[in-house]
Amino acid sequence: MNEGLVVFVRAIMAFLSLLIFTELLGKKQISQLTSFDYILGITIGSIAGSMTTDLSSMAWPHWVGLFTWVAAGLAIDFLTTKSRTAARYIEGEPVIIIMNGKILEKNMQKLRYTAANLQQQLRCKNIFDISEVHFAILEANGELSVLKKPGLQPATANDMNIPSTKIGIGIDLIYDGVVVDLNLKQINRNRQWLKSELKKQGVNDPSDVFLATYEASDSLYIDKFKDKIQKNHDFKGPY
Repeated sequence: MNEGLVVFVRAIMAFLSLLIFTELLGKKQISQLTSFDYILGITIGSIAGSMTTDLSSMAWPHWVGLFTWVAAGLAIDFLTTKSRTAARYIEGEPVIIIMNGKILEKNMQKLRYTAANLQQQLRCKNIFDISEVHFAILEANGELSVLKKPGLQPATANDMNIPSTKIGIGIDLIYDGVVVDLNLKQINRNRQWLKSELKKQGVNDPSDVFLATYEASDSLYIDKFKDKIQKNHDFKGPY
């Protein structure tokens, strides 16, 4: 068989295997990965790459290795969710770096975490003065969680006795010109109500609406297919 065709077939096998195994392992953001997750991902990717291009051996041993690593990852995930002790040793645990405004050098030394590392992560949090920090905790994934001193924390609506408004997730009522009746029922509304609300904003037909969402503030956001946008002749585009 032509080598190019063999590589193509192996690549499809590796791709589908990775697709399935990634779903099994779950999805995490890069910032949420522990050291073990990071190494596991690199190893699985390396095995998949070898499975694709290493024509000196059959594909199935690579696939067995891929399956074994994924199974081991699933076993570790199961173990860490069932045992707090296992999670502490395998995934690590949060460590206090700054307490009551004081840097804990011994904790930093245990983690081989330098003052330069601390300053860099504080700057990423828009903190350029360490004296502003009340508590700082280095999480298991390497992210630094920071609590500023009480006097430096931003004021909230409750602090200023300002009534808070409702917040929440918008619910799609019209999507690409189609009314989502299930969502209408969810908010105890019907098409007659929707038609009335659309007319208030100058819309006669739901098919003219690209997206309409019911906001937590009891308002209806509408975006039409044909938006009347006032052109600014002073604006020059990138071309």
